[in-house]
Amino acid sequence: MAHPQEGPLKHGGAFRPREGCIQNMGLQGLTPWRRPCLQTTGSLSVPACGLDTNLHSKGLRKLALPVVLEDGLLSVDSATFPLPPHLTRVHACSHRDHPRWGASNTALARWLPPTYEDGVSEPRGWNPHFLYNGFPLPPVREVTRQVIEVPNEAVTDDEHYSDLLTVWGQYISHDIAFTPQSTSKAPFGGGADCQLTCENQNPCFPVQLPDNASLTGGTACLPFYRSAAACGTGAQGAFFGNLSTANPRQQMNGLTSFLDASTVYGSSPAVEKQLRNWTSSEGLLRVNARHQDAGRAYLPFVPPHAPLACAPEPGTQGRAPCFLAGDSRASEVPSLTALHTLWLREHNRLASSLKALNPHWSADTTYQEARKVVGALHQVITLRDYVPRVLGPEAVRQHVGPYQGYDAAVDPTVSNVFSTAAFRFGHATVHPLVRRLDARFQEHPDLPQLPLQDTFFSPWRLLKEGGLDPLVRGLLARPAKLQVQDQLMNDELTERLFVLSSSGTFDLASLNLQRGRDHGLPGYNEWREFCGLARLQTRADLSSAMASGSMADRLLDLYKHPDNIDVWLGGLAEALLPGARTGPLFACLIGRQMKALRNGDWFWWENSHVFTEAQRRELQRHSLSRVICDNTGLPRVPADAFRLGTFPQDFTPCEDIPGLNLEVLGKQRFLF
Repeated sequence: MAHPQEGPLKHGGAFRPREGCIQNMGLQGLTPWRRPCLQTTGSLSVPACGLDTNLHSKGLRKLALPVVLEDGLLSVDSATFPLPPHLTRVHACSHRDHPRWGASNTALARWLPPTYEDGVSEPRGWNPHFLYNGFPLPPVREVTRQVIEVPNEAVTDDEHYSDLLTVWGQYISHDIAFTPQSTSKAPFGGGADCQLTCENQNPCFPVQLPDNASLTGGTACLPFYRSAAACGTGAQGAFFGNLSTANPRQQMNGLTSFLDASTVYGSSPAVEKQLRNWTSSEGLLRVNARHQDAGRAYLPFVPPHAPLACAPEPGTQGRAPCFLAGDSRASEVPSLTALHTLWLREHNRLASSLKALNPHWSADTTYQEARKVVGALHQVITLRDYVPRVLGPEAVRQHVGPYQGYDAAVDPTVSNVFSTAAFRFGHATVHPLVRRLDARFQEHPDLPQLPLQDTFFSPWRLLKEGGLDPLVRGLLARPAKLQVQDQLMNDELTERLFVLSSSGTFDLASLNLQRGRDHGLPGYNEWREFCGLARLQTRADLSSAMASGSMADRLLDLYKHPDNIDVWLGGLAEALLPGARTGPLFACLIGRQMKALRNGDWFWWENSHVFTEAQRRELQRHSLSRVICDNTGLPRVPADAFRLGTFPQDFTPCEDIPGLNLEVLGKQRFLF
C-alpha cells in the first residue's frame, strides 16, 4: 500500500480541509454568507482539519497551519505538512488564494455585469414604465403563450437520443447549482407575503397573468420569490454600509460548483452525515428500511422529524415522505429519482467490493475510496458522453478542447448565466410522458405511460408501480423530445407544473424568464457579443440565426427590438448546430462553463495525482450503461446509454459491456 505523501503545499495552493476545520474553530453552523464581516487571524492545527492525529507515531510530523479568516472563509498559507488521503469538498478552502471559488453558499460568478433597473437590485421588468430601446419588456406569461408552449400531442421525438440524455442533464445540473430563494417575507424589516400579493414588493416579483389565464383559477398572478441575495449585496448592502451601483445584487449557489457527485453525497457535512450508514463496516450509504426493489435498495426517506412534503399514494391522506439524497430535488420526477437510486446502489456496490478486496480498510477509508470513484465516473460520463451530444463536435473543439491539466488561474464557480439561462435549455427537451416498459421493451401491460403532471413528487410511483427497471427501460428505449423552434416546451411544463410550496399549477417557461430578469441577466445580444457572435439587429438577422422567419416575427412582435430579448429564450430559439442539441450561444456558454469546471478542479479525475495511470484507464472504460447493468435487473442495454436504439438489435448483453477492474482501483493511493 502506498503511504501518505509529505511535502510542501504547491500546485496553485489548492487545499481542501475536512469538515472539522470550521467546526473546531467554534464557528459551528455559521455558513459563510451568514458571517460576512468576520475579520480575525488564528491558527489551525492539523488534527482540526481532520488529518490523522496519530501521524507522529508513523514517523510524520504534525504542524500548525496559519489560517486567515477573511469574510468568514479560510485562506491557508503555504506550509509543509503530511497530505491526508481524503480531503473532502466542503464550503470553502478549495483554493488557497481564492477560497470562495466553487464554494457552496457563495455568489454565482458574473461573466457580464448585471443590468438592474435601478443599477443595484430591481429586476428587469420590475417598473412597468421602464423602457428598453423605447419599449417595456413583454409580460413573461405572454411570451410563453405566444412563442414557447406547444400541446403535448404536437411534440417531435428526437430520432437520435434517448430520454436518458435529458435526464442526465437535469441530474448534473442538480450536482453543480441550486439557487436558494428568499424567504416568504423580506429579511431586515419585514416585507410582503408572496402567496398573497400580486404587487412587485420585495421579496416578491409575481408573474402577472392575463384575464383569461387558465393556471390559477382566476387569480391575477403566479407567486414568485426572488432569489436570495448574497450577503452584503444589492439593497441588503445598505445594512453593511455599502449600498451602491458598485455592489449590485448577486445570487448564491447553495452547492459546491464542482462536478463532485454532490447529488449522491451532499454539499454539506450535515447532509453527508444523514446519508451515511454509520453502523456499516463497509462504508455504505443508508438505504430504505421499509421497501426493496426485487432485493435491491431504494433511497431512504427523509428523517422522521422532517416535514412530509411529497404527494401521497391515492386513497391516503396528507403528504408523504420524500426520498433523501445528496440533493433535495431527488423526488421531483421518477426519472430523476431513478438516477439518484442507481448511484446510491453503485456506491454501495463499489464499497462492498473494495472492502472485500481490502479487509484491513476502515469503514471511512472504504467510503471515501468508493466516493472518489463515483465522483470520477460522474465527470467521465458528463464530459466524455453528455457534453459532446449537447454541443456538437465543432463547439466542443472550440469551447472545451482537450484536457491539459489543472489550471490554478481558472475560477470553476458556476456562472449566473449558465445556471439561470444556458443550462435550462434542457427544459425544451423534456418529454410530456413518462414511459415504462416491460422486459421486451414494449409498452407495459400493467404500467401505462403517464403524463408528467401525474408523477411530480410522487415516490410511491416507484415503490408501488414496478420499481426501477420499467422506468429505466423507458429512459433507454424511448426518445427525448426534440427542441424545435415552434415546439419549445410542452403543456406539462407550461400549464401543469406542480411545486410543493403552492396548491396551484405553474408555468416553468415563465418562471425561467422571470428568474433571468430577477437576476439582472443582460439581454440576448449582450451575450452573443460576449461569445464573439454577431449582434442581431434586424428581422433578417433574427430569421437567419433561428432559421425561422415566423420565430423572428413573433419575437419582434413581443420584444420590439432584438436587444430586449431575454437571453434564455434567445438562446433556446437559435437553430441547432450540426450534431448538437444547442445553438451557437448556448454551446458557447455551456462549453465555457464545462471547461472551467474541469480545468479549475484540483480533484478532476484526469489530474495526474488523483488516480494512477492504470486507474484512469479503468475509469475511461466504464460507462453509464455498465452502471445500469450492475444496479438493475436489465440483462441487455445499449452500449451507449444516450443513443436511442431499438430492442433487441441495438442492445448488448451486459456481460459484453466493459466494467471496472476493482483489483486496479482497489490499490489505494493516498493522494488528493
